Amino acid sequence: MSNQNNNDPFDLGSEPINEDFDPFGSEADIGGNTSEDSTVADTAVPEESKPETSSPTDVTDNPLDSAVKIAEIKEAEKPPQGFADKPPVFEYAGATENIEDTSKTFDELRIEKSSDFPELEDGKRVSWTVEYGKIVKNVADPKGTSIGKMKSDIETSKEFTDSLKKAKDKNPACKVKPRVTAQSKGTASVYKGVFANMQDAVSAGKVISIVPSKDGKVYEIRNTEMGKFVTPVVGCELLSDVQAGFIPALPLIPMNVMTQIVTFFRHYMRDGVSQEALVNIYWDKKEGLFHMDVPEQTATKVSVDGYPNLNFANDRYIHYMDIHSHNNMKAFFSAKDDADEKATRLYSVVGRLDKYFPEIKTRISNGGKYWPIDPAEVFELISDQFPEDWKENVHCKTPNGDGRTLRDSDGDA
Repeated sequence: MSNQNNNDPFDLGSEPINEDFDPFGSEADIGGNTSEDSTVADTAVPEESKPETSSPTDVTDNPLDSAVKIAEIKEAEKPPQGFADKPPVFEYAGATENIEDTSKTFDELRIEKSSDFPELEDGKRVSWTVEYGKIVKNVADPKGTSIGKMKSDIETSKEFTDSLKKAKDKNPACKVKPRVTAQSKGTASVYKGVFANMQDAVSAGKVISIVPSKDGKVYEIRNTEMGKFVTPVVGCELLSDVQAGFIPALPLIPMNVMTQIVTFFRHYMRDGVSQEALVNIYWDKKEGLFHMDVPEQTATKVSVDGYPNLNFANDRYIHYMDIHSHNNMKAFFSAKDDADEKATRLYSVVGRLDKYFPEIKTRISNGGKYWPIDPAEVFELISDQFPEDWKENVHCKTPNGDGRTLRDSDGDA
């Protein structure tokens, strides 16, 4: 090769390349120096580019194949893309809901959900796990760990990346699950519940649903693969023990109030004429006492029509009871009484006023639905005391026929 200047700016000073030149051929193929001390092959690839012999990528002597293999492995080791934007999911008792605010701690989520699941109210009884694909982690500190931090830690772990390679589901959900580790009596069941109507019961999808009906009964509904079984409830631990009646929030009506009313009623049974009469009883919230009022009224022997006093038509007074008389007739509530006594309050009727002790009947109207109650629940009884030694002479027989004197320790005769 002659040593002459080359004006071609891209000429690197090498001889013209042969058409049969093979860049990956051996030294003999490219016509290079074949002597033992030649370093052409060693300088073909820079030392730093050579894969180490101990590397798992050393699967070929071809540098191009090695570079491709290295790139594939690095790509596989990267955290999965798109997982960070996918919200975790709250799962409990058949409920599933995305958790949009992942800055919450697990305990804050528990407090939020306890309104729907009362068994989660006691944080000491609740533990948490996070299921992410095949990875299951327990939450050691629910109060100090945010849901987003726990999710991110799992996503960026080698354990999670390796599990995805073997998993069929390459896009698993991050499931946040509470678990009640200890339960008290009365904890809500995950498979049965009490519902206000059929629509709520169907939506809940419980196996056993307790639902009240328009007919006044409560029904148990069981959903099976055979169909729905519906029967009236007889003893259900999910229902409270409720009894019809009245639980007063005000004091008993004093005895002197009742005696004045009875005296007033008897006034209209003179000279062979008997008429009914009406008295309204109000509670004065300011003074804390009962007021009696005789409203304007039109009375006959079998009826009375009254017009409430407007002086009591304000927030200071509670219209507590209507009480009317049946003169010498029995105490009972007539069909006319049923038609008139719709307001929610107490009602009493006093009859047989021609007797020394008259009769009295009392009932409540709960929006026009009536229930009889014992007058003693709302009226004071006669409270005069009697000498204690009177009890010494009263002998009662026990159920087995023994005759003995009842003492204070035994109870009153």
